[in-house]
Amino acid sequence: MRSTPPPRTRPTGGPGRPAPRPAAEPVGRIPVLDVFPVAEAGRFPAKAVVGEAVPVRATVFREGHDAYGAHAVLLRPDGSQGYRAAMREVQPGLDRYEALVVPDEPGDWTFLVEAWSDPYGTWAHDAAIKVPAGIDVELVLEQGAQILSRAADRRRADAPDTAGAAVLRAAAQLLRDTAGDPADRLAAGLGEPVRDVLARSPLRDLLSPSPTYPLQVHRPLALAGAWYEMFPRSVGAYVDHETGAWVSGTLRTAATDLPRIASMGFDVVYLTPVHPIGSTFRKGRNNTLEAAPGDPGSPYAIGSPAGGHDAIEPSLGTFDDFDAFVATARGLDLEVALDLALQCSPDHPWVTEHPQWFTHRPDGTIAYAENPPKKYQDIYPLNFDEDPEGIYAEIRRVVQVWIDHGVTIFRVDNPHTKPLPFWQRLLADVRESHPEVIFLSEAFTRPAIMLGLGKAGFHQSYTYFTWRTTKPELEEYLARVGGDEAPWMRPAFWPTTHDILPPYLQAGGRGAFAVRAVLAALGAPTWGVYSGYELVENVPRPGVEEQIDNEKYEFRPRDWSGAAPLGIATLIGRLNEIRRAHPAVRQLQNVRVHPTDNDALVCFSRHLAAEHSPTGAADVVVTIVNLDPWNTQEGWVHLDLAALGLPVDAPLQAHDELSGQVHPWGADTFVRLVPQVSCAHVMSMGGA
Repeated sequence: MRSTPPPRTRPTGGPGRPAPRPAAEPVGRIPVLDVFPVAEAGRFPAKAVVGEAVPVRATVFREGHDAYGAHAVLLRPDGSQGYRAAMREVQPGLDRYEALVVPDEPGDWTFLVEAWSDPYGTWAHDAAIKVPAGIDVELVLEQGAQILSRAADRRRADAPDTAGAAVLRAAAQLLRDTAGDPADRLAAGLGEPVRDVLARSPLRDLLSPSPTYPLQVHRPLALAGAWYEMFPRSVGAYVDHETGAWVSGTLRTAATDLPRIASMGFDVVYLTPVHPIGSTFRKGRNNTLEAAPGDPGSPYAIGSPAGGHDAIEPSLGTFDDFDAFVATARGLDLEVALDLALQCSPDHPWVTEHPQWFTHRPDGTIAYAENPPKKYQDIYPLNFDEDPEGIYAEIRRVVQVWIDHGVTIFRVDNPHTKPLPFWQRLLADVRESHPEVIFLSEAFTRPAIMLGLGKAGFHQSYTYFTWRTTKPELEEYLARVGGDEAPWMRPAFWPTTHDILPPYLQAGGRGAFAVRAVLAALGAPTWGVYSGYELVENVPRPGVEEQIDNEKYEFRPRDWSGAAPLGIATLIGRLNEIRRAHPAVRQLQNVRVHPTDNDALVCFSRHLAAEHSPTGAADVVVTIVNLDPWNTQEGWVHLDLAALGLPVDAPLQAHDELSGQVHPWGADTFVRLVPQVSCAHVMSMGGA
C-alpha cells in the first residue's frame, strides 16, 4: 500500500503562489563571467595606484565557432573613458582573458569588460580557407568587402580616423575588383594595414558589457615605498654623568638623524608612539614587570596625566617640536608615519573620563591585555561594544589632530583586535576628506583576517615574509602576495621589527641581513627596516624572537660609525636607488618566479612592458639570491624569456645593478654567488 506524501509547503508569495526569486542579472549575448578583480560583487573595491598596470581578467566565450573579442575598459571618476585595452587569452582552452589597464589620477574609478562578436575575424578565418580552395570565391570576397565598408562607416564619431577609414575602403574596393586575381584581392583584405586599423578600433557586433565594478585609485606611495622605523627618544639620549640618570632624546634631536635616513633613499620615516607614557605597572628593561627608576616604559602604554593619544610625551618636546620634525623630514623628501596604537595605560584620561570604553571584570576592575600566559598589566584594551559611537568620534578626532600636524601615514598597531566595521568606517571617512592619507595594517594573524582588513580599506599590510626563509617558502609567498589577493592586500616586507628578530637573522650574521634586505626591497613594492638593521643587531633575548635590550623598554642610542664597515647601509642605499630607477620593481602583480637547480638559489623577475611604463621603455629586472649567508652557492637559472618580453633567439647582455658588471645571459645561465662578495645578482635587461 502506497503511503500518502505529506503536503508540499509553499514559500509565501500570495495564496497558492511561490515567493518571487530575485531576478538574476541577464548574461550578455557574448557571456562575460568571473571578472577580476572583484570581491563580493564589488562590495569591497579593488585597489590600485596611479601608474600601476592593473590586470583585469574575465572568462569570455560564445556558442559555435564565430570569432569574438573583449576589451577591458577603465572609467574615470567622472564617468568618462580613461583607458581601453584589448584582452588576450592567457589560459588557452579555458577562455580566460586578460588585459592591463593603467589609471593616471587618484579617485574612485570603475571598470568593466566588453565582449563582442568579431565579424572580420570570422570572415578572415573562413576566407583564408575557402578562397584558396575555390569555394564560393566571389561570395566570400563580397562578404569581406561589405564588412570592411561597414567598419569604415563606423569609425568613432568622437575620434574620427579618416586615414584608417581610407585604408578599409581601399581594401574593400580591391576585394570587389573582379578583374583582379582572387589571391591578390584576398591578400588586400587580410593585409597588415587592414589588421592594424581594426586592431586599434575593431568592428564590434553584439556588444555585451559586464557589470561595472569599483576601483579605488590611490597615490603611488600607497603601493611602493621604502620605510625606516625609529624610536625618537633614543636619538640623542645620553646618561648624565653627574646624576647617572638617562636623559631622553627629543623630537629635535631625532630630527638630526633624518639626513642620514634620507641619504639611504627612504621615502617614509615611521615613528613609534610619541604620546605620554603611563607609570602604573610600567614595564622595565627586557619587559620585566617592575621598572627601575629612570626606565622610560613602553611607548605603547599610552596615557598619563600629561594627556593621551592627542598629546606628546613631555620628555620628547611639544607640538612645535613635532611640527619642526615634520618640516625637516619634508625638506628631505621624507613623509612622516605615526604609530596609531588604540590602547591605553591605566593612567590614560579615557580611563576616568570614559570608563565604559573598557571591559570590567567581575570584581569591578578593568581588564588588562592578555595573551595567556602573557599578561600586559600596563595596557588596557578598548571595548568597542560599549559606546561605539563615542569611541569612534574620539578616535576620528585624534587621527585628525595628527593629520593637521603633517602626518600623512598611520601604521596601525594590531588592527585585527578591533572590529572590522570600525576600520571600514574610519578609513572611508578619512579618505573622503584626506585621500592622501595612507594606513598600514600591522596584523600578524590569520590570513583571512589580514585579507579582510585589506578589503576594509587598509592600503598596505605587514606580511609573513619575516618568517619565509627557505626556497619553497619564498617562491610560494612571492607568487601569493603578487597573485589574486594583491588588489586588496598590498604587502609590506619587513625583515625585522622592534618586536621581531627571526631565527634566520639571529644565526646568519651580516650575510643574512644582506640576503633579507635584497629579498625585501625587490620582492615587494613596499619594504621597511627597523633602526639598527645597518648595525646587524641580531642578539636575541633568550627564548624569544626579540632583540635583547629591546628598545621598547629602554633608551638605545646608536653609534652609526660602526655601520660603514658592515656595508649594510650601503647595500640599502643601492637597493633604494634600484627601486627608484626601475618602474617594474614598483609594481606588485608582475612578479614571476623562475626555476633554479639549487635549493639555495631563488630567482624572480619583474617585467613592465613599454606601453605601460612611465619611461616609455620596457623594464625587466631579474633577481637571483643566494639564501645561504655563509657559503658560496652555484647553479643554473632558467628564465622564461618570452614571458619577459625578451628575444629568445638572440644573445642578451645583463647589467648587474649591484656590482656594475655586465654579463652575457640567456634562457639557461650558470651563476655563482659568494656571500662575502655579494649575495645576489640584480640584473636589468632590455625587452619589448
